[in-house]
Amino acid sequence: MRIRVEGDSGGVRVRMRFDQHRKRWLAVRIMLGILAATGLVTGLWAVLAPRSWYTSYPGLGLRWVSVDGPFNHHLAGDVGGFFLALGAISLFALWRGGPALAQATGLGWLVFSVPHLIYHAAHKPAELGGFSYALSLIGVIALLGLGLACMLVPPRTPQVPDPEPIEFRFPRRSGPR
Repeated sequence: MRIRVEGDSGGVRVRMRFDQHRKRWLAVRIMLGILAATGLVTGLWAVLAPRSWYTSYPGLGLRWVSVDGPFNHHLAGDVGGFFLALGAISLFALWRGGPALAQATGLGWLVFSVPHLIYHAAHKPAELGGFSYALSLIGVIALLGLGLACMLVPPRTPQVPDPEPIEFRFPRRSGPR
């Protein structure tokens, strides 16, 4: 805990800040934010525009899905729904906070990412170039790593908000003595 005292002739203000695990919680919030954004953007894209998602994912001129077989509307919608679910859980964990929610969210992403990585590592479509293939593996490994980190980084204790400042007012003197 850090304590800061500010004072003037009218009184003293004491402000306390809990530094315990602050950096770890910041890291967890950043990771949950990345996972929420990834899940929500990918999921909304696949659910609302499955053909576009199939032909253009992940964007920026790269095409990782269409090189892996013919378009399947049902599969694209299911993948989108799954990403939306993980994104929603990540967003909820980010909003509510707490170690158990962060760890459960990380577990969900980990359970998704391990078989996803195994599939992509063992199966390189012939039409997918080496650079694009490497980027796709890095993307899956990043999701796996963020999921694992969300399980391991949160402190066991919940984040405690800083208390309100305490003010002590000095009595005013009423004239010279």
